[in-house]
This record gives sequence, C-alpha cells and structure tokens, in this order.
Amino acid sequence: MTERRIAVISGGLSNPSSTRMLADKLAAETVKQLAERDIEASVDVIELRDFAHDITNNMLTGFAPANLETAINTVYSADALIAVTPIFSTSYSGLFKSFIDVLDPDALTGKPVLIGANAGTARHSLAIDYAIRPLFAYLHAEAVSTGVFAASSDWGGGADEVAPLGKRVEKGARELAEAIARKDAATTSDPFDPANYLGEGRSFGHLLGGLAGE
Repeated sequence: MTERRIAVISGGLSNPSSTRMLADKLAAETVKQLAERDIEASVDVIELRDFAHDITNNMLTGFAPANLETAINTVYSADALIAVTPIFSTSYSGLFKSFIDVLDPDALTGKPVLIGANAGTARHSLAIDYAIRPLFAYLHAEAVSTGVFAASSDWGGGADEVAPLGKRVEKGARELAEAIARKDAATTSDPFDPANYLGEGRSFGHLLGGLAGE
C-alpha cells in the first residue's frame, strides 16, 4: 500500500511554541486515524521561523533559496496539509501569510487541509472561519469542516466552555484522515518540482546564474 505523506506548516515564532505543540498533536492524531483505516502515513514538519529570511528573499526576488524550495516542494507533493498559525491582531501571522504567498496559487487545488490556530484567549477562535478558511478556499484547497483552535487555557486544563482540546483534535484529525482516504495517493513525481523539467538539483535560480558554483 502506498504511504501517504502529510506536510505540516507550523507558523509559531518562539521555540518551543504552543503553535508547534498543536501542530504535533494534530499530526499524531491524523496518523493514528489513518492507521485505524490501514493506511500508513509519514509526516514532514516545516517550521516557518527557520525559513523567515528565505521567505522574505523569495518575495523580493521571486526565487526561492534551495532550502525553502525543498520545503515548498514538500507541501506541493504531500497528500494533505496541516496548517497551524498563531493569531496576531485577530488574524493569521504575517510569516504564515508570507509563506502562503510564495506558493504557486494552483498548487493546493483539491488538497485536503486541516486548519489549526492558537492564541491567548478563546475569543480569537473565530479567526479560523473569518480569516484562515477563506484563504485556503481562495486557493481551492479542501479544508475539512473542523478547524482546531487552542487557547492558553487549553494547555492548562482550564477550558470549561468549549470541548476539551483533545476531543477537538480528534474530530479534526478524523475528518482529515477521511478526506485522505477518499483520494488516491499523491504521485512521487511532483509536477511543481523544477527538477522534473530543469534537471535534478537545479532551480530557476541556476538559470539566472544566481547560485554559487555555477
């Protein structure tokens, strides 16, 4: 059976971060839900803070440095995406949005996505539906119905007015696993990988003579 691949985007700025903690919980539960359906899955986590300078350079020049290009291709070739961002000023973080902006606008078409977000208080939970979900709808991705929000109180066991975080994680992961199971596995050959039409190990930057060693 072909292994399914899940790309995880974590937009947290600190290390460690509650954004990464939520991303890891969603990924682990999705793998568990897929295993219950006799589907193996692997997970690739992309910490956006590690690519902050490269993302900025990509936006300024139009070309992704090699490490960022690898991360982008990981997203393109995955069977599904888990995207988690902290909420700043009632919306997704600038770093998270900048990474989305450097992706090919057609690359996420039809890709199942599980949205996650975290903030200090639960009053920011609606940001998933009024800010993040429309972003993925614009890209024609297939975001599952349940978005998982975590407030600071969720990590301390003090959330009384909403379902416990574990139950929300389980519901979102189950929906993503069901969406993955309904689709054929992504092809190993990534149509968005420049290596497929420029040659292995090469990028558009090589064509312009912009990389050392050419």
